[in-house]
Amino acid sequence: FQSARLEAEKAFGNGELYVEKYLESPRHIEFQVLADMHGNMVHLGERDCSVQRRHQKVIEESPSPFLDKNLRNRMGKAALKATQAADYVNAGTIEFLVDAKGNFYFIEMNTRLQVEHPVTEAIFGVDLVREQIRVAAGQDLSFSQDNLTINGHAIEVRINAETFPGFSPRPGKINAYHAPGGLGVRMDSALYDGYAIPPYYDSLIGKLIVHAPDRAAAIARLSRALGELIIDGIETTIPLFHALLREPDIHSGNYNIHWLEHWLENNIEDK
Repeated sequence: FQSARLEAEKAFGNGELYVEKYLESPRHIEFQVLADMHGNMVHLGERDCSVQRRHQKVIEESPSPFLDKNLRNRMGKAALKATQAADYVNAGTIEFLVDAKGNFYFIEMNTRLQVEHPVTEAIFGVDLVREQIRVAAGQDLSFSQDNLTINGHAIEVRINAETFPGFSPRPGKINAYHAPGGLGVRMDSALYDGYAIPPYYDSLIGKLIVHAPDRAAAIARLSRALGELIIDGIETTIPLFHALLREPDIHSGNYNIHWLEHWLENNIEDK
């Protein structure tokens, strides 16, 4: 405490500190919210983003395999309360950490549409970008909270131009690209044959999203879609997802924000 105070005084001229509760094995769960200029406000359920490496999300799914209806309702109400308190307008995300007992704690609000928004669009059948445009034009939201019903399960994987294992960035030229297709499969990417990935930006090059009637079917559909996806000429993290989809914890939804890094230490990075 004293060393932290001294460091704060030297850096900021203020030695005041706050104590943050330590959560041993929490999940990272965020709620999508939408609010217009006329006081209309909704939340579109949660996204479980707990499969992370170095605090960067790797897999996102909705609904969370951890939340029950009661906890979802309580967290949704808290998300709307925070949105209202900030007098917020537009699409945003209220992010929480949730412990094993279902206690949840506010992390932050992202005042934008996030990378993982397609899983929310899939299970609710809405176009979040369209709603943003309506809000910006001063129109009402096109639906209310009572109109929203969860339909099935959706999963997204973030595909990066990185080595696996190692996770070093690998920019370069795409020699061949083939996106998977079929019912419930969506590929968001700007890739094409001959495209040169520059070295100056984030290594994210694509998002593969699947939607199915239930979680088991979504995992099976994701496995099939990953097998169809071709990105030739560079290294990507596709092999990571093939490996993860063989893990019992992924199939059961038994993971937290530390799970992936522990898995990498035990299965990959020491070999």
